[in-house]
Amino acid sequence: MENFVNCEVSVLFLKKHFTIIGLACVLSVPAVDAGAEGFAINEWSAEGVAMGGARMFAENDAANIAYNPASITKVRGEAFKQSAVYISPHGKYTAYDATGKSIDEGKNVVHAGWAPGNYYVKQLNDKDWIGVGLFSRFGMISEFERDSKVASNAFFSRLNGASLTPTYARKFDNKWSAAVGAEVNYVGLELQKNSQIPFMGGAATQTKGESWALGWNAAANYAFDSKNEIGLVYRSKVTHSMEADFKAYMVNGMSIKRDAYGKVTLPDSWAIGYNHKFDDRTRVELNGTYTKWSTYDALNIDIEGLGTIASPKNWSNGWRYALGVEHKLSDKYTIMGGYAYDESVIPFDGADFIVPTGARRTYSLGFQYHDKKQTLAMTLGFIDIDGLSIKGHVAAGDTYDTARSHDNYAKVVGISYQRNF
Repeated sequence: MENFVNCEVSVLFLKKHFTIIGLACVLSVPAVDAGAEGFAINEWSAEGVAMGGARMFAENDAANIAYNPASITKVRGEAFKQSAVYISPHGKYTAYDATGKSIDEGKNVVHAGWAPGNYYVKQLNDKDWIGVGLFSRFGMISEFERDSKVASNAFFSRLNGASLTPTYARKFDNKWSAAVGAEVNYVGLELQKNSQIPFMGGAATQTKGESWALGWNAAANYAFDSKNEIGLVYRSKVTHSMEADFKAYMVNGMSIKRDAYGKVTLPDSWAIGYNHKFDDRTRVELNGTYTKWSTYDALNIDIEGLGTIASPKNWSNGWRYALGVEHKLSDKYTIMGGYAYDESVIPFDGADFIVPTGARRTYSLGFQYHDKKQTLAMTLGFIDIDGLSIKGHVAAGDTYDTARSHDNYAKVVGISYQRNF
């Protein structure tokens, strides 16, 4: 995993306490899609990872901007939070010819790194809150040996993503709260492969571009009583129309450069959650997220003067289910645990080595220290990732008939720090 955005964001609030000097960051994304299914990311805080992503109703947590914007009404006063999650993914593959004979074996090149989150929330009065988050909703990176059989499909793929989400929330009464926010979304895309299609003549190709686009989100919470609460979050799809640079390096030493055009659609999603407090110390949270991955129907690249490189995907829509438990050991210490399951959404004939992974199960534990002014959390997690069967397409230049990824997993470590003002 590599760093993809070096940024300094300074958001000035002319109120007494705050100038966010601290949305200064180096953003990066997990490798080999180690987070949620497809190329989604939900490792937005250490506490969120510890609870399997079931973190929609946390008390006094600025990261609610990412998990459930309507719950920023649970933040008291003013809070700034920074989080970093380290993910180390691993996996292997086997490629086969048309007779079923193994013709190549290998593993991914590990790109471990950090997935950070930065959040600020301010309570304006008893009814109104504002906040801003900077985190990654989507991203992936995968790499394989350049001289492998699967390099004809992809030997290096990277989608960098960052979302800036200014948010307004209102608490209508003791039962209802709601929020609405904008999303400024950044995408950087890079694809490399050994192309065998005729007009490339065995070239190594690189397609690289970046884009900015706008989206939005909305959320609502309803408390049945002091112990039971439900919430609903919608995040819109974001469509990037991307201008890119295309380069091809021929086996004869010649090279060509062309302008290229592509479209990347980040899918919309619905998340629904339920929170139950057994008492003042223990609560359990259930969460389901439905993502419309069917928007990722193709990844076609139009190259000036050379035509279109078509790559149909036809992914299906899918669910992610999460269960999280939080228990206060004392006034200052809390333990958390979580489990999550991501359905596989990638079909056999639409699979590729850009995203070569299947369904995922996440197991995690964490602890938190908190006092009136600050909160520190740490977590450990393990993601068990299913293999994926991948159909080769001779017309597109693939040099294998079928392939299978296997022995996939990821190790996760997270840390978060929040300061209350």
